[in-house]
Amino acid sequence: MKLTLQELTDAMNRFVAAMGWYDETSAFAQSPRNIATSLALEAAEVLEHYQWGDEADPAALAEELADVALYLLQLAYLTDIDLEQAILDKLTVNYRRFGSGDPPPTL
Repeated sequence: MKLTLQELTDAMNRFVAAMGWYDETSAFAQSPRNIATSLALEAAEVLEHYQWGDEADPAALAEELADVALYLLQLAYLTDIDLEQAILDKLTVNYRRFGSGDPPPTL
């Protein structure tokens, strides 16, 4: 099953709400700062899989990448950033900066 970023964001929000983490009294405040911190920590855990070599266990790596993606989706949600548009905009910038100029028309 393939889901859009919005569908994944909605699924993430259902989970966070089900855990009670959006409640004002939650010990796990879901503020942009806290989520950004968690995102950085999870990204470091991805790097940890390569600490002593060039190979990582695919299942363990997939779990860490999913954690990073979930925090990224939540940070975009909390800061009202359209992540799909931000990605497309950044790809356009990168094509112009590193590529041959304008991105392909399919972008």
